[in-house]
Amino acid sequence: MSLELRIALRHLLHRQRQTLVSLLGVAMGVAFFIGIASMMQGFQRDFVARIVDIQPHIIIKDEFRTAPEQPVEKVHGNAVIELRGLKPRDEVRGLRSARNMLAVLEEEPGLHVAPTLSGNILLRFGGKDVSANVTGIIPERQRQVTHLEKDLIAGSLDSLYGTANGLIIGDGVASRAGIRMDDLVSVVSPVGVSMKMKVVGIFSSGITLVDNFETYVLLKKAQVLQNRPNVINRINLRLDDVEQAAEVAAKVERRFGYRAEPWQEQSRGVLGIFVIQNAIMYSTVGAILIVSCFGIFNVISTVVFEKTRDIGILKSMGFRDAHIRRIFVLEGVVVGLIGMVLGWALGYAIVEFMGTLRFNMEGFVKAQGFILYRSPKHYVISGLMAVISATLAAWIPARRASRMNPVDIVRGGG
Repeated sequence: MSLELRIALRHLLHRQRQTLVSLLGVAMGVAFFIGIASMMQGFQRDFVARIVDIQPHIIIKDEFRTAPEQPVEKVHGNAVIELRGLKPRDEVRGLRSARNMLAVLEEEPGLHVAPTLSGNILLRFGGKDVSANVTGIIPERQRQVTHLEKDLIAGSLDSLYGTANGLIIGDGVASRAGIRMDDLVSVVSPVGVSMKMKVVGIFSSGITLVDNFETYVLLKKAQVLQNRPNVINRINLRLDDVEQAAEVAAKVERRFGYRAEPWQEQSRGVLGIFVIQNAIMYSTVGAILIVSCFGIFNVISTVVFEKTRDIGILKSMGFRDAHIRRIFVLEGVVVGLIGMVLGWALGYAIVEFMGTLRFNMEGFVKAQGFILYRSPKHYVISGLMAVISATLAAWIPARRASRMNPVDIVRGGG
């Protein structure tokens, strides 16, 4: 053990109470970072995984990202013009040349395609009216773009073929309307078409918004309900490489003109909340570490004040400024390292304790307890933050101690 380290340890042991408080501050900051990061990132990763499973990676919609350019704007693009009384042309909604689009997309490697027709419906059952979204699907194609079949808690996708008017609903829709398997439900569309449909499946994706509003029927039945024969208004795409969704969506949109939304854009609002959550997490842990740094600064500053004569003696014995500075910086490093180890142990205990808690949680997702993500990266980041902050807190008093003049110290003592 070097002489500087031995002196640093003696200084810390001399003021045990203050040193212990500083250690606890660092340990608490590290532990809270590990616990909060495990909880928040666990929720975030679980939500993204569910979104990627239940929804297509890309949705091509029967709409355009920007309004079409008017003829007067094409002719006088650079002129100062004003359009008034513009009456948009009423057009039948739906993807034009859908068959050609499907044929082209199916030729792309690593791309799975499923046409759908989505719209609004009203479910009537037992005197209750429940609004929902209905999506017309082709079961064998839907299997390729979503994991809907995996989320079924009753029934199957193939039951849509075995029943004249089959309907698959989310468990949230079933709960809201009091619907059970094999019940007959009246389904009314905005265009006035009404059909009696039999519930042949109930699914639970774990995403509240999906489970509370989504329903599925055969594509042909959806076209009858919406009075839009041979029309589709969505093309769902699933990629072998989910990370390529944004790039492929941009390419598809440039080629066909229709709006193509990757899963990141579909969930932009929630992903934005995740950014705020991470900012809160780092701010909270940073505040705890800053408070602990003030404790370290106070301890070392007090030691410097008390050991002024010792510093003068050490300098008169040949200790250089760098040696003196190293002694007090080592005190901060020691507090940071010991606090880091204690924080790791406490953080591990907090995470394991949270993993044992069981309760029903329903928000963006449904869960039976905390969704935790355990990663060595949390320990590395928290440890680096603790050691660096403790070292910086020790640097200022260490620098002041190294600049002391031994002659002035002796004169002051005299």
